[in-house]
Amino acid sequence: MTPFVERHGLWSAVQQQAAREVARIVETEGLEQVRFAFADQHGILRGKTLVGAEAAQAMRAGVGMVGTVLLKDTSHRTVWPVFSRGGGFATPEFEGASDVLLVADPTTFRRLPWVAKTGWMLCNAYFPDGRPVPFDTRWQCARALARLAEAGYDYVSGLEVEFYVFRIERARLAPEDSGWPGAPPEVSLLESGYQLLTEQRYDLLEPALDLLRRDVQALGLPLRSMEVELGPSQVEFVFGPMTGLAGADAMVLFRSAAKQSLRRHGYHASFMCRPRIPNAMSSGWHLHQSLARRADGANAFMPAPGDPEGLSAPARQFLAGLLAHARGSVAFAAPTLNAYRRYRPNSLAPDRALWGRDNRGAMVRVVGGAGDPGTRLENRVGEPAANPYLYFASQIHAGLDGIALGLDPGPGADAPYEMQAPMLPRSLAEALEALAGDGAMREGFGDGFVDYFLRIKQAEIARFEQEVTPWEHTEYFDLF
Repeated sequence: MTPFVERHGLWSAVQQQAAREVARIVETEGLEQVRFAFADQHGILRGKTLVGAEAAQAMRAGVGMVGTVLLKDTSHRTVWPVFSRGGGFATPEFEGASDVLLVADPTTFRRLPWVAKTGWMLCNAYFPDGRPVPFDTRWQCARALARLAEAGYDYVSGLEVEFYVFRIERARLAPEDSGWPGAPPEVSLLESGYQLLTEQRYDLLEPALDLLRRDVQALGLPLRSMEVELGPSQVEFVFGPMTGLAGADAMVLFRSAAKQSLRRHGYHASFMCRPRIPNAMSSGWHLHQSLARRADGANAFMPAPGDPEGLSAPARQFLAGLLAHARGSVAFAAPTLNAYRRYRPNSLAPDRALWGRDNRGAMVRVVGGAGDPGTRLENRVGEPAANPYLYFASQIHAGLDGIALGLDPGPGADAPYEMQAPMLPRSLAEALEALAGDGAMREGFGDGFVDYFLRIKQAEIARFEQEVTPWEHTEYFDLF
């Protein structure tokens, strides 16, 4: 029987050649296992590990995975009643907890440096009849990139990611610590913080960061710098520009590498926006983005001499789209309840939809200008826990709408908190309400995907609202 990939024509010529090379590497280097990884709706990697001898066949036949993986919230609870007919699915294929097939993208193959003789590949999800699963966020991002290509552009991204690294004091693996979710580890700091960019603090962090740096570079990711952030044990990794899916793929791989590699050495990496750690600062993910013209590969955002505000016309229109859909797209850039602890006035985190030239108080910061081939827009709204495929896709859909309508971003903000502008959502619930009514997001992602995403995130909010928080107990238990 013809293998699944060939039967449905799922690989390009480049992927077919890459698959042959992967099979050769597995055999000649004696790799003992290959991880088939799938980025779920939250950007968390799931999947299966196959022994090396099975990898070549599995690449072409696909790897079965229970479909309920795509129906879970961040606690890993399944949000839909999969064993009830008419359970409110956007598509009926998930009834009965049926399987989907993971098909590897062999161009993403890596050897994992922290695991002996282990390969790794990213996958996309397909139904058994060869149709892509519409809730596969990597596929959603590829669709957005295809829309952009039709308009004559490629998407170029750079990652600037803040996160925390702690030392694990107690892993909390007693049976009573398990649950949905389980208890997080007890941790201590590697340094006490509030000395931004000081070399002394970096040297305290260096033993842990060097472990991660070596593994990240061994993975081939374009790491540029490691920096000390303001919070205690808070750091920032900065990556060079990548085109298309490569930037989003790099983000999911980097987060996974940080958590896995450091954990093996007794450290805990967290991309949670604002941990409940005394004196912790919020972490952001600043997404640098530009468009490259497909015709000649040049930066379409780089202005000609005399262009207003030091931006080309496509850049201004793309920027205007980001601002026009800031409220509707923020749920993809900041998809957790915790992310909205970050947006505060007079801080480095934006609280309204404004842009500025080299202004870190604005939501979108323009970097570069005339004669600078690195001219780009830095969106500062994201959290490091965001699913990169959805974050990228939301930016593309918003920016394309700005280009299609010829929108203008208006004047830049020299003093962001003195200008009138739409406020960003102050909660995940408010962000979801804005997403539900955003026409460009619905057109870009499709109504089915938007409604699916809303239901998962609303389930998380419902669970949160049923909990008694430490604040409530402190506030009311003794008083009343």
